[in-house]
Amino acid sequence: MAQNSNDGFPVVIEGGGSLPDYMTAQKTVLDERLVKNGAILFRGFGVVTASDFDAAVASYGEASFTYAESLSNAVRVNVTERVFTANEAPPQTSIFLHHEMAQTPIYPSKLFFFCEIAAEEGGATPICRSDILLEQLRAQHPALVAEFAAKGVRYTNVMPPTDDAGSGQGRSWRSTLNVDSRDAAETRLGSLDYEWQWQADDSLRATTPVLDAIRTLDDGREVFFNQLIAAFRGWQDARNNPSKAISFGDGTPIAADDMAVAITLSDALTYDLQWRAGDVVLLDNFLVMHGRRPFVGKRRVLASLIS
Repeated sequence: MAQNSNDGFPVVIEGGGSLPDYMTAQKTVLDERLVKNGAILFRGFGVVTASDFDAAVASYGEASFTYAESLSNAVRVNVTERVFTANEAPPQTSIFLHHEMAQTPIYPSKLFFFCEIAAEEGGATPICRSDILLEQLRAQHPALVAEFAAKGVRYTNVMPPTDDAGSGQGRSWRSTLNVDSRDAAETRLGSLDYEWQWQADDSLRATTPVLDAIRTLDDGREVFFNQLIAAFRGWQDARNNPSKAISFGDGTPIAADDMAVAITLSDALTYDLQWRAGDVVLLDNFLVMHGRRPFVGKRRVLASLIS
């Protein structure tokens, strides 16, 4: 019989039976805890394979958000229709705190992760409560929060013509937009109100419409829902410069000193989830940011998203 062993962050539920059966029987309770806390770790439920994980996600009973339909920048590999690798970026690459796909107009509401193989060293998944972060940021820098709320934000990313697994932002424009031609890419971008410019090497520079930096949840709490920290700290590769990746919605720059305040606060609030093989984690994507620490050795963490 599974039982809750920790009401902190994250909630830890230790098992001994079938995770799909537990998910089905406890769905209402799990949802209540997720809304309040934002993160639930299921440990010791005998989840071993991608198929086991797929069955657990299916038993949760909510519609999947597939990788193919997403505008994610990350290179991933599908294992089943609803399960894929979390990110194919090299082990030494840090993936900084973000809300999944908050740099796009299309994003999931919840995330499942499953540790199939734990790294020999490192590889934790940092998680951070965005409601608490915003509360502290507003206390320290109310003018900045007001500016985010009033102006929103825009993101600029240069997508390669073919997948670049060496970058955390290496998904090709063909895969990202689910198209096979420039004309089709422009049609898709236009339908989403993006601005774009083709580069000489067939890469595509795309800038989002104005997106919210602050989101109000159903219960009235406000959260720092965006990809600003990840973009500012980590969107750097052969094509991308972090200093050019983000701006306020009116095109004015976001000062590095202002971002440093948000980063310092988020670092202090971050909990490093140290994986054990078989662990499954459920995150509320609107409430909790996540990332990935560098690691040594083989590490395989799979993901599945909920619409």
